[in-house]
Amino acid sequence: MLEVQKLRKEYGSLVAVQGMEFQLEPGDVFGFIGPNGAGKTTTIKMLATLLEPTSGTASLNGIDVTKYPEEVRPLLGYMPDFFGLYEGITVREYLAFFAAAYRLPKHDREQVIDNVLELTDLTVKKEAFVETLSRGMQQRLCLAKCLVHDPVLLLLDEPASGLDPRARIEIKELIKELGAMGKIVLVSSHILPELADFCNKIGIVEKGELLVWGPVQEIVKQLQPARILEIKVIGEQEPLLQRLESEPGITDLKLNNGALELHYQGDLEEQADLLSALIRDGFRIASFTETSLDLEDVFMRVTKGIVS
Repeated sequence: MLEVQKLRKEYGSLVAVQGMEFQLEPGDVFGFIGPNGAGKTTTIKMLATLLEPTSGTASLNGIDVTKYPEEVRPLLGYMPDFFGLYEGITVREYLAFFAAAYRLPKHDREQVIDNVLELTDLTVKKEAFVETLSRGMQQRLCLAKCLVHDPVLLLLDEPASGLDPRARIEIKELIKELGAMGKIVLVSSHILPELADFCNKIGIVEKGELLVWGPVQEIVKQLQPARILEIKVIGEQEPLLQRLESEPGITDLKLNNGALELHYQGDLEEQADLLSALIRDGFRIASFTETSLDLEDVFMRVTKGIVS
């Protein structure tokens, strides 16, 4: 597992990262969320052993990344936001170079390269020159390079940056698959919708400080203890509004875009009973839905007042 303990980085009087702490286990896909300049890349570079922390540490499978960087590096794959690709070589030659750099046994290299090409859907491009690849394919090639040595931890800094919609979807599906394979995947981004589909844990960082982290649903539950229901009725809304005002467990009742929105304290069974009661009372319910906070809502609530 990955354990980050009071990780801090200072540049003179500037504190880029302050007291970062979190733990990740195999299969976790961790969305590292924050605006540009929040300290995401600095944190990732410290975890990748490319920057030495001012204080604090992190350990991967019990190995301290600051004390034993040479032992940690074979266990991680780092994909920076901006990366260079060697020109004049094919995709297969590019991966073969890194397989050799990671000292993979020669008799295993061809099979490993075939496997990562298939995983990243680059098999049809294996003989293409790397400079001829599209931006999306270059992103996948860089990810393939990070996988040749079968790392425990993947550090992906803005992996969908600059991609078209189809390439973004393909990268998201690939990251989801890596999590299902048991990898620990840390994905940084400031574009929240692209993280919502595949992250099981998130961390929100602002001005170098980790404000909140943990499973997505637990964070949503902390910020939204009551259920938010949206009810649309056929006909006049006022009678339904009056009916709901007398219902126990309902607060914050208001009209919102042609529907009644309310906070409900009951459980799922009580919620079902409420719907049945409204129908029995003669209300023609067109829709009765429960909404929850998305990552953008979570981010705005957690960082409210800190940004300003």
